[in-house]
Amino acid sequence: MPALDLDRGWDLHPQVSVRPEPFGALLYHFGTRRLSFLKDRVLLTVVQSLAESSTARAACSSAGVSDSDLPRYQRALATLAQSSTVIERTE
Repeated sequence: MPALDLDRGWDLHPQVSVRPEPFGALLYHFGTRRLSFLKDRVLLTVVQSLAESSTARAACSSAGVSDSDLPRYQRALATLAQSSTVIERTE
């Protein structure tokens, strides 16, 4: 899987709905009809803050992700990008 560029802007796909749950969240993509589970509340915070953040790295930082945990969140975001749940900003 290609690495997600943390220094680029990313957004939640407009056809994705997020439903917070006690374990994290359910993400449903209406276009692909794919259901994804986020089992990490911090990852949910990262995903929800992508739109307001200039980069994915900034979203991780604002969610309190430490430098040592950053590679794990980068992999999680890359998985979400591969399924078109998050998309790179084209500004």
